Amino acid sequence: MAQQGLLPTRHPTADFFICDIFGASPKDDLGTMEHPIFSLSTRPDRRILRYTHNDVTVEVTPSVRGRATIHDKDILIYCVSQLMAALNKGRATSRVLHLTAHDLLVATNRDTSGDGYMRLREAFERLAGTRITTNLQTGGEETTRGFGLIEAWEIVRKSRGGRMVSVTVTLSEWLYRAVLSKSVLTLSRDYFRLRKPLERRIYELARKHCGRQPGWTVSVATLHKKSGSAAPLRVFRAALRRMITEAHLPDYTMAEAPGDLIRFARIGKRPAAAPHLAPETLEEARQLAPGADVYALQAEWLSWWEASGRTRLSNPDRAFLGWLHKRRG
Repeated sequence: MAQQGLLPTRHPTADFFICDIFGASPKDDLGTMEHPIFSLSTRPDRRILRYTHNDVTVEVTPSVRGRATIHDKDILIYCVSQLMAALNKGRATSRVLHLTAHDLLVATNRDTSGDGYMRLREAFERLAGTRITTNLQTGGEETTRGFGLIEAWEIVRKSRGGRMVSVTVTLSEWLYRAVLSKSVLTLSRDYFRLRKPLERRIYELARKHCGRQPGWTVSVATLHKKSGSAAPLRVFRAALRRMITEAHLPDYTMAEAPGDLIRFARIGKRPAAAPHLAPETLEEARQLAPGADVYALQAEWLSWWEASGRTRLSNPDRAFLGWLHKRRG
């Protein structure tokens, strides 16, 4: 039964039929989780996206069919999951995958009607047509070059009714190298039930940045940039507030925090309260870092504090200013 706002579980008994497929936990690569490569639009997005963060540059150029969408990414998640399952069992792997179309649709909670197969073909076309130029690192190597999200795809066979039965997908060398280096994270299966593109993107970011930590705090401005949302900041902020109210994200809760921050916490893990900084401390930070967004600095410091084990701070204000001095370095 579907919760309001979530897609229904379309194949609740699927594991009786394709247990090997469902034995492969959904996996996502860290590169596309961190950077806004996929479109969040429900209409063809033909804009060229340029993104720079922490010395990483990404330029995404769509084809005439539009940029690959966050829902198209289901195909890559499925491919990465199958490769990781094979690696974990010691099987031989390659960039070329032979997939059963029906199993892909079922595993990603998609409709298996004729329209479902047609949408799958359209997704392949957008994935192959979307070109990326970046210096992202995968497998310990930094590469600056252009490539498609998938190098090629082919419908191997059709049934009498015209539906694709199986397909061959050739992944980009960049994505395949990410899998071989195991630069991937496991996703909740309920990810495929998230209806709204922004919900999927925000879940990815929470999953990537929380990691094994109980929480993650980030400024709304930084989250807006990382998400790749084309909406104005005020509209994006309103969408985040709706997400907080609706609470659809698997594994995580969201809450607003003072300073235009968003706090993610893992469900079942009660994180300690985040250190509070005095207004005087933030004012001193403005003087130490002229022109910087002190609330973004506060969020970055809180993320560093969480990643370092959430140690008890006898004087959070002094700790923050000390961190800021080292950061300016």
